[in-house]
Amino acid sequence: MRVLEGLQPAAALGFFETLCAIPHGSRDTKAISDYCVRFAQERGLSWQQDASNNVIIRKPASPGYEDHPTVILQGHLDMVCEKNAECDIDFSKDGLRLRHDDTYIFADGTTLGGDDGIAVAYALAVLDSSELKHPPLEAVFTVDEEIGMLGAAALDMSGLQGRVLLNIDSEDEGILTVSCAGGATSCLTVPVKRVPVQGNAWRVGVRGLTGGHSGVEINKGRANANKVLAAALQGLPVTLCSIAGGSKDNAIPRASEAVVVSEADDFAALFAANAAKAALPETEQHAEFYCEPAEAGEMLAESEAVLGLLNAVPNGVQAMSSDIPGLVQTSLNLGILTTDADAVRLTFSVRSSVNREKFGLIDQLKALAVRFGGSYSESGEYPAWEYQKDSRLREVMVEVFEAQYGRKPVVEAIHAGLECGIFSDRLPGLDAVSFGPQMHDIHTSRERLDIASTARTWEYLVAVLERL
Repeated sequence: MRVLEGLQPAAALGFFETLCAIPHGSRDTKAISDYCVRFAQERGLSWQQDASNNVIIRKPASPGYEDHPTVILQGHLDMVCEKNAECDIDFSKDGLRLRHDDTYIFADGTTLGGDDGIAVAYALAVLDSSELKHPPLEAVFTVDEEIGMLGAAALDMSGLQGRVLLNIDSEDEGILTVSCAGGATSCLTVPVKRVPVQGNAWRVGVRGLTGGHSGVEINKGRANANKVLAAALQGLPVTLCSIAGGSKDNAIPRASEAVVVSEADDFAALFAANAAKAALPETEQHAEFYCEPAEAGEMLAESEAVLGLLNAVPNGVQAMSSDIPGLVQTSLNLGILTTDADAVRLTFSVRSSVNREKFGLIDQLKALAVRFGGSYSESGEYPAWEYQKDSRLREVMVEVFEAQYGRKPVVEAIHAGLECGIFSDRLPGLDAVSFGPQMHDIHTSRERLDIASTARTWEYLVAVLERL
């Protein structure tokens, strides 16, 4: 007997259980991709599979819907593979051990992969049904979303006819996401030369800041340790030997430290006075500055340029949305600061839900790099999914939601990236909404999929397709 047998929606959860039996971690999606191909072949549906393992399956419209616009059903095939220390599952060859308690579906000791296996299961159930009413369908299953949306970036979308997209990659029931930020990882590099130390060396820094995620918490008044330390050193008689803080470009750094040289006899007092002037927000009053004697053999000849650049670069929220109250529209975070043998490097996570603002901010960083004798490089650029003031899909989904749930959904944008950004960039005129059933603790071994929410969201999807 199958573990999920008897639960509703039966068709979707049946496919979900089948998918969970197939290894499908990021970069290990060949088997699940081939399963989707076999599914299409067995049902006589048109399909294509690319070298990255992305799959597109097409299904004709149900009777009476032949002249309706094609709808894209979209989700990703890969999952995050995390497990408890005592769990003996080998994600490369073992299926998940599904469990449920009549309220939640979960996996024994591992992540569940509801993100985003439930999207694939919903789409397969729609494609499999001969009873549902729907327009022409294109089910698009991408790979490696969890490690940078690599599948969507590699997908040839030129053959897609649909300009209406239902992205089923949300873990909050009742929230319709209609816009997301685009972004890039930007790196400013200042070449440095080492010269002999002249003066006394000191280790200075700031620690104990709150930190946080640069997408979700960039607007919560949390100070960036790298910028705070740079401000505390500004104007002091110092030469840098090294400076470093933060380990991830998308995390607000909680600590930053430098080794400096100064000929001032009262440097510790000067640093303390400068640090006291730092305009720390209320959220950071527990931060601690420190200054202690250190040893150093060399210092940076380009110290002035490095400190100048650190104090000149923008950081934090740059613009708020005029269309969606409370939404951060454009921001950047100086997440990683390092000193290597030959260079100081500043690495930023740049985000904006308006592409022109993202590129404008990048141009500003490029200009600052040149001004202070450095260079600019970039990786992981992805486009924004810009908010559409006029959206028939959004209107339909709000109306159907109100009819089913008896209340209005939350319509929101997020200051993070979704595959919808890549699709909207490649498919002119795309009308898209992202939604999904309720999940908890995704990407952890505590991940749970709400059974009742999964049934409600299935009914919602079916009703939306019928309206479209």
